Amino acid sequence: MATTNLSDYDKSVIGNAKKLKFGIVVSEWNTSVTENLYKGAHTTLLDNGAVDANIIRLNVPGSFELVYGSKHLLKQGKFDAIIAIGCVIQGETKHFDFVCEAVSQGIKDLNIQFDVPTIFCVLTDNSMQQSIDRSGGKHGNKGVECAVAAIKMATLA
Repeated sequence: MATTNLSDYDKSVIGNAKKLKFGIVVSEWNTSVTENLYKGAHTTLLDNGAVDANIIRLNVPGSFELVYGSKHLLKQGKFDAIIAIGCVIQGETKHFDFVCEAVSQGIKDLNIQFDVPTIFCVLTDNSMQQSIDRSGGKHGNKGVECAVAAIKMATLA
């Protein structure tokens, strides 16, 4: 298990995002977590040169809907990268397993189908505390890490 802040990064090794357009699809389920992930991603994109007008947000009801929301943006053909933000927390039923598997496979499929990277920013934790720790808490903010990944993938030579 990670015990350090994994969201620290070196700006000098990330491409400039000034000319890039990003779509960010955000699940409304576990909103306190997903909003923190969004803030981390959005702030990081801006900090690396992205223009606010070139960052488009789309809300979807839950993590299961992230795949369709991402596909909706991808089909528009105007984005350099998509970030899919969600949070699924283990409960007492197998629902967790089905949602996590469907979302991870769906985002993988989008990366195969489209020539635009879709970044997996979905926390799949055992507890709300773990999600808090990874959305701006003691382990950093996965939204920051995914924004860095989006810039790097969008600027591949």
